[in-house]
Amino acid sequence: MIKIIISSVFILIFSGKNFAQFNEHKFGLAANLVYSTSADIFLNPNSSDPIIRNQPFTLEDIISYGLDLRYRFSESTLLGISTEYIYKTSQAPNLSVFLGNQVVRLPVVDGFQLIPLEATAYYFLPFSTESFKFMMGGGIGYYFGKFIRKFAGTEALVQERKFAIGIHVSASMDYIIFNNFSTRFEMKFRDPQFNVISKYSVVDVEYRGEVVHLTDSDFETKINMNGISFILGLVYQF
Repeated sequence: MIKIIISSVFILIFSGKNFAQFNEHKFGLAANLVYSTSADIFLNPNSSDPIIRNQPFTLEDIISYGLDLRYRFSESTLLGISTEYIYKTSQAPNLSVFLGNQVVRLPVVDGFQLIPLEATAYYFLPFSTESFKFMMGGGIGYYFGKFIRKFAGTEALVQERKFAIGIHVSASMDYIIFNNFSTRFEMKFRDPQFNVISKYSVVDVEYRGEVVHLTDSDFETKINMNGISFILGLVYQF
């Protein structure tokens, strides 16, 4: 049985031209699994102290899901739009409050939600074959997101989102499996950054038998998703 499976895989790989009809299709719709290396949250972006202002709370190993639609504009170029749903949180001692007669740092759940909408132009690299399609791309994105904070029954509610636009570049490879299906591996480099103004839903909360008073003023955070994204996709060509 193992020999049959191995033989079938080799036949599939080396007979790719028999299945590869990529050039006949104008559109490719991909369902993607995305791994992003890291993102930084700046909890005090307006502080007068540069050390505090530039101190990030880093989130790593971010898994998200997305869709990607590409249209073959010419023999050598494609135009595409893509989107993702990104959500990542982690618990850390990021909240400074007065408790009793002293300032203490309490653990809170901090993170972000981000929905990017990106437009990209792709160029087929000249060493592409019938089975393997190599592409370089670059474009612009609009980023719609919010800061997430949860603590003892209260949470941060968005009061204002500041406009966020960024650029990106990518390198991808499609392997054509059958007439209408291919797999895709892509690396994307981007640096979206956006600011969010939030406010606590409740300002007096109970924590371990004591009442903690949180600020009732708006506060601002800056989120920068500055890591590399690795994308694995299944593409339907039509």
